[in-house]
Amino acid sequence: MAEILPPNPFADGLPATRIPEPSTMVIFGATGDLTRRKLLPSLYVMQREGVLPPGFSVVGFARRPWDDAVFRDYFREALVKSLGEEPEPDAWASFAQQLFFAPGEFDDTAAYVALAARLRDLDQGRASTGNRLFYLAAPPSAYPLIIEGLGKAGLAGEGGSWAGGSPRGWSRIIVEKPFGHDHDSAIELSGQLRRWFREDQIYRIDHYLGKETVQNILVFRLANGIFEPIWNRQWVDHVQITVAEDEGVGTRGPYFEETGQTRDMIQNHVLQLLALVAMEPPTSFAADAVRDERAKALNALKPLSLDKGGLDAVRAQYGAGFVGGERVPDYRMEAGVTPDSMTETYVALKTFIDNWRWAGVPFYLRAGKRLAKRATEIAIQFRRPPILLLGGDPSREPEPNVLALHIQPDEGISLKIGSKLPGPRLDIRPVHMDFRYGTSFGRRSPDAYERLLLDSLLGDATLFSREDSVDAAWRFVDPLLQLWSGDRGPALPIYPAGSWGPEEAVELMALDGRRWRRL
Repeated sequence: MAEILPPNPFADGLPATRIPEPSTMVIFGATGDLTRRKLLPSLYVMQREGVLPPGFSVVGFARRPWDDAVFRDYFREALVKSLGEEPEPDAWASFAQQLFFAPGEFDDTAAYVALAARLRDLDQGRASTGNRLFYLAAPPSAYPLIIEGLGKAGLAGEGGSWAGGSPRGWSRIIVEKPFGHDHDSAIELSGQLRRWFREDQIYRIDHYLGKETVQNILVFRLANGIFEPIWNRQWVDHVQITVAEDEGVGTRGPYFEETGQTRDMIQNHVLQLLALVAMEPPTSFAADAVRDERAKALNALKPLSLDKGGLDAVRAQYGAGFVGGERVPDYRMEAGVTPDSMTETYVALKTFIDNWRWAGVPFYLRAGKRLAKRATEIAIQFRRPPILLLGGDPSREPEPNVLALHIQPDEGISLKIGSKLPGPRLDIRPVHMDFRYGTSFGRRSPDAYERLLLDSLLGDATLFSREDSVDAAWRFVDPLLQLWSGDRGPALPIYPAGSWGPEEAVELMALDGRRWRRL
């Protein structure tokens, strides 16, 4: 008689073989938007699916004078809003017992001393390992205060034992973007981190790298023998990377006024996607081997041509328009935005990678808010066949092949090829071969934060940004930011909300005889 196996609780999520050691996670900014919408819901799902280890604890650190019970009630309400339904009673009861709260100001030395004592108590009663993960979900201006507070309280080191005799396991810190405001401030932040933490303890998180399709880029290239041989300048005409949002800045007006789209998207998300597409195959899939090649790709970026008034880069700002059938205001009417703001909500640029593989292949990047739809895509367009067919009539030639990696909202991959239309005429039409994660594997793709939180608990830094990559990205965008600072740069075009951006972005590609893809 065949053995009947119990159902696999991990069939729809993260694999059972990747369960970390018991540990305590401290979230600085525990009452903020990121924690409420992403971090705690992700941890709850991980707990429900059996990925978190026994003895795992979460300590929220914020200025509100709460206790554990109030924090648990607050989070349960936030979880209902996030999931759109009541959490499973047994799963919630188990998870709630892992939630704790430590009140304190970021600049209060006594608060870190009290936090250290609370962590020692949790070590003795729950984890018994001394493993600690610190997550900076606070405003970037608070990062130096938190880092200094952790260091002075003796919470940054590893090895030996903590004060009070409990074991000292590993200590890691997760830093949310932005990693600085420009190149100089990024160097300063790295210096502050390295004063108390080693580089292998620092996890700079970019949630785009946790998305399933992004993780699949290297697998797609290297596990399929038909693609890697043509992944180069001989076969690729150009690459387009699009990060489009249909939402505006919402309540983040003051933050976005200081940041802008270049810092918010291009410097991190978009350039990290570019690095994964352009990098050389690593010697292994070990974290440092992969991150070495990502850094090399970013360091090979050709400086933007800005001597012609920003010819290789376009910035713009959204005006009033219609999105989803509803009229929306222009950017300068958003809460917290100055009436004469020159902050860009849209950026398009053309760049090259100066290495043997990609020499002469343009990479077109664009990212914007209040566009026609929400979509993130990497499109590799291949060169046309070298000889005209069908009697030499260019108007009847097939469209070029395009490989599109859909990052969001519908994660998957599609390939556009030419095929003959049925009938007596030789009529070639484009057709698409589509693969979607949601329908192909019959299992839920974990949220990006679920994957990245698990990796940080496991000590796997593959999908996190290293200092040298951050440095290279800032060196690339800094001249552009300086050109656009104040009133020194070119005029700021206004594009209607619900469109695909300004005409200047269309012209950027039209000058090369190319056009943006319709998404």
